[in-house]
Amino acid sequence: MKHVRHFIPSLFLSLVHICLVQANYAPYFFDNGARSTNGNMALFSLSEDTPVGTHVYTLNGTDPEGDPVTYGLAYEAGSRRYFSVDKNLGNVTLIEELDREKEDEIEVIVSISDGLSTVSEKVRILVMDANDESPEFINTPYIVQVPENTPSGSSIFKIEAVDKDTGSGGSITYFLQNIHANKFTIDRHSGVLRIKTGVTLDYEKSRTHFVVVIAKDGGGKLRGDNKVFSATTTVTVNVEDVQDTPPMFIGTPYYGYVYEDTLAGSQVLTVVALDGDRGKPNSIHYHIVNGDEGSFEIGNTTGAISVIKSPNQLKKEVYELKVQASEVSQEGEVSVYAFAMVTIRVVDLNNHPPTFYGENGPQNRFELTMYEHPPEGEILRGLKITVNDSDQGANAKFNLRLIGAGGIFRVVPQTVLNEAQVTIIVENSAAIDYEKFKVLTFKLLAIEVNTPEKFSSTADIAIRLLDTNDNVPKFSSDYYIARIPENSPGGSNVVAVTATDPDSGLWGEVKYSIYGTGADLFLIHPSTGIIYTQPWAVLDAEVNSKYNFYVKAEDTDGKYSLAEVFITVLDVNDHSPEFNENIQEKTMIIGSPVKIEAIDQDAEEPNNIVDYSIMQADPANVFDIDKSTGEIKLKSYIRSLDIIHNITKNKDCIWSLVVQAKDRGSPSFSTTAVLKIDITEETLHKGPMAAFLMQTKDNPMKALGVLAGVMGIMVLITIMISTAMFWRNKRSNKIMPVRRIIKKRQTPPSRTVRMEWLKFKRSNNAAEKFVVEDDGKSLHNENSNNNIQVAHVPPTAPLPPPPPILTPRGDSPGWQVPTVSGSLTPKFINKQLKKRGHGSAHNALVSELKMKFEKRNAAIGEPHI
Repeated sequence: MKHVRHFIPSLFLSLVHICLVQANYAPYFFDNGARSTNGNMALFSLSEDTPVGTHVYTLNGTDPEGDPVTYGLAYEAGSRRYFSVDKNLGNVTLIEELDREKEDEIEVIVSISDGLSTVSEKVRILVMDANDESPEFINTPYIVQVPENTPSGSSIFKIEAVDKDTGSGGSITYFLQNIHANKFTIDRHSGVLRIKTGVTLDYEKSRTHFVVVIAKDGGGKLRGDNKVFSATTTVTVNVEDVQDTPPMFIGTPYYGYVYEDTLAGSQVLTVVALDGDRGKPNSIHYHIVNGDEGSFEIGNTTGAISVIKSPNQLKKEVYELKVQASEVSQEGEVSVYAFAMVTIRVVDLNNHPPTFYGENGPQNRFELTMYEHPPEGEILRGLKITVNDSDQGANAKFNLRLIGAGGIFRVVPQTVLNEAQVTIIVENSAAIDYEKFKVLTFKLLAIEVNTPEKFSSTADIAIRLLDTNDNVPKFSSDYYIARIPENSPGGSNVVAVTATDPDSGLWGEVKYSIYGTGADLFLIHPSTGIIYTQPWAVLDAEVNSKYNFYVKAEDTDGKYSLAEVFITVLDVNDHSPEFNENIQEKTMIIGSPVKIEAIDQDAEEPNNIVDYSIMQADPANVFDIDKSTGEIKLKSYIRSLDIIHNITKNKDCIWSLVVQAKDRGSPSFSTTAVLKIDITEETLHKGPMAAFLMQTKDNPMKALGVLAGVMGIMVLITIMISTAMFWRNKRSNKIMPVRRIIKKRQTPPSRTVRMEWLKFKRSNNAAEKFVVEDDGKSLHNENSNNNIQVAHVPPTAPLPPPPPILTPRGDSPGWQVPTVSGSLTPKFINKQLKKRGHGSAHNALVSELKMKFEKRNAAIGEPHI
């Protein structure tokens, strides 16, 4: 029965536990939809440019029983972990950088658990595109072969670029760099490269073209900003030659000479022609068309011209041969041809000076156009000069030199026999400056060397220079100093800087800009160089009166120079004087001034100099004010309160003045203040204490505190003196021996002591002094002491004395007791009197003085200020 009792409760508890376990429900996520940032991450999308560490989502769910839940994230094996979760709060954080181009979907297993049951769901997170990829050209490098006779407008190549982004960030448009100087154009959508309409290619002028192509995407958001990416590539266009150009003679004009001793069959000169199509040239054949008159012949393939007769058989001095150069194709057909004239002169005696020849025959002036500053050592190939002396042997030897070239050029060769091609070489490149010489002119001199005649000839050479961007803009000054009033409105002109670039055209155009820490309040016109203030700028000389920054002058190629600008902000009278208080109270002692002060906050003089004046006073003509210092004093005729009482019925002597403070600026500003002046008469006594009392009259508490301290010290001194005198008198009151007493009784001396009352007397220093007067009687003290105190009524004080005249005293100064009218100064007894008096008489005198002094203090009470 006992076991049954225990079994039944245990069985009941197990059944209850089973029922509880079976009643537990699993937790679940909230499904808040695709646009929500909390729930189970179903259909959640995230931009690929989301920074690592960003809180991107919050897992949110609940448990039916209300138990706390925890959250978890899991990934398939081998998958990258992009997110982490706070298991208690459900906050999901990005921990790995996203890249849509590599992985556009992320599978994540989210879970929620109440401790007993765990629910897991697999969700897909979509990675949204951001414009983070640049276009990329494919199948590079681009090299195109184009025949030179390709019609204009023809497409020659297709360029292709890809962008891995989607949407507008993945769309690509194409552009060409330097479109105006380019012979090509491109379709912005298809990337097809074409020859520009109306433009043809020419192998002989340019064999290769480099075309820079830009591929730009449509732009898109990246980390909150709209970004556009681009890429460039270069397309090399090689022009292929075709047979479209006739042959060209080189080294023209041709001159040959047949001298008296020339043998028949001798070679006179050689002409050379080349196929104008250099890519695939044809062979050249020569023959003389006319002018030879049977005296000359030419090699069919060599171009060598020979004389076939002896010189004495030649009937003319000059032969003009017309030579034809023909292109012969591989099939043997003559396609195109060209002509050149050959001049052959028959020379017999030294009767010809050296002669200069150009392309069209004898010429004494040669012109050339070239860019400035060519490299030193460069040959002036545009000058085709031939020099010839038709004589024979030594008669045909001559020297060449330049006259007036100034070391800029040199001529080669310097010694010539018969004939030579003249070459002029650059010697000093720096001197060939377009800004100094638009045209360089000098002479070429040829003079025979070994002939008595010294025949010579000259040719003028003119070189027209073309400008290059070889100069840097230069300011008219290294620094500019300007001044501007502080009240100038925004946009006011400050100073104009000027820089010049001697180059011509666009190279000589100068653009201005400013920079530096002091340039924030200023702008500069890019063309005129006028520096002006920002439209919103407010200048204040009191805050900052000095600015400096740099101005830059730059040409179109980026060459620049700098100058420094110093700007001073001029003070303008924009502050009015200010009193510290608009209503002031001051105490004036007759004979002493009071001062009022105003401050002007302007930075410079005279704007901050203040002048004072009295605007209003009733009655007038009582006060004067110092214009510069603001000191106010009474008119010179007012020397006492009586005079003031005669002027006004106002007995309290408190006057109000309206004082104006006015600065010296233009326009001038002013401020007024009301000054209440309490006029008092000068104290009777002058001294440190009196001066202090007057100074503290406007602050009575301070005066009372100081006077209470002085009185306390005096009381302490009095107690100390009284104590000392008590002990001294106590020692003097001892009973004398009987024999002495008897002696005194037998001959009692008269021990009357002359006492003097304290009495006010006028003196030179205007202080009331203690003086001793004889009262004619004294009480008899048989023991010769002074312990008997007699009360005497102190005399009444006399009328106040006139103002004192301070004179230095020769004797020792006495102590002073402050009173209403001044101080009480004891008059010390003459030392001789002290010597005559007996000790007891002296004690009696001191005791009497002490008593009268204490009674007087009790009678007059506390001083009043």
